[in-house]
Amino acid sequence: MTELTVDRARRAIVEHTRRLAESAVAAGPGAAVPTAPAWTVKDLVEHVGQTQHWVAEMVERRIADPTQLPTEMAAFPADPGEWPAWLSGSARRVVDACSDDALDAPVFNPAADGRTGTRFWVSSLLNEAVVHGFDAAEAAGRPAEGDIDAEVAAALISNHFAMLTSPTWAMQRPESAHAMRGTGQTLQWVATDTAADAGTWFVERRPDGATWQHGTQRADVTLTGPARSLLLTLTRRVPLADGISIDGDADLVRHWIDNTAHVSG
Repeated sequence: MTELTVDRARRAIVEHTRRLAESAVAAGPGAAVPTAPAWTVKDLVEHVGQTQHWVAEMVERRIADPTQLPTEMAAFPADPGEWPAWLSGSARRVVDACSDDALDAPVFNPAADGRTGTRFWVSSLLNEAVVHGFDAAEAAGRPAEGDIDAEVAAALISNHFAMLTSPTWAMQRPESAHAMRGTGQTLQWVATDTAADAGTWFVERRPDGATWQHGTQRADVTLTGPARSLLLTLTRRVPLADGISIDGDADLVRHWIDNTAHVSG
């Protein structure tokens, strides 16, 4: 299976954080974020930068015990002119912390899904940088969907499903876990711009919870489109029909999307 390498993911975190900073400065601190209505651009920048610093400290200190997690957040610069340097520093700090030497070190993984903590956080922070980078671009009125590489988008879709079916999801989001249960209903997503083994996702809703795997089968509904469109739909950043064809029960996929987005905002 073709998968995104950790090195590529680290470089993408830095690049998408840089783009986020550019869009944020262009939009201005008080600008509303259309794709995350409860937030302003200032909120978005503060969240991303502080999260990167927080994770960096956790990995640097090799914190595996959740009771020992950092309790203080990095100071946030009020001057928007300082945001690019601040975000560049937070992104660089966290990718340096998540070095090859740290990949298999004992670090807290809130999903408890078999990944090491550092590998979990690399995927999670890439998701933050890409999706919130899209948010910032929307706030600035900049077209951003095409800036998401298909391979990166596909990796984040896999991470999305891994999160939703992780052992701790039911504790963190019980209402979502309950909504994902079913009696055998099936959904699948097919990316048109990636290798077939990395760009297909099959979901079955069972009474004890949802499961997913790569591949295609006969399904109640199939969504087909570019990986970036599938990702932005799953994270509720664009409407369901944008750039995607739907074959089958559209209500089934609408219900899934309405109950499963896990990104902030």
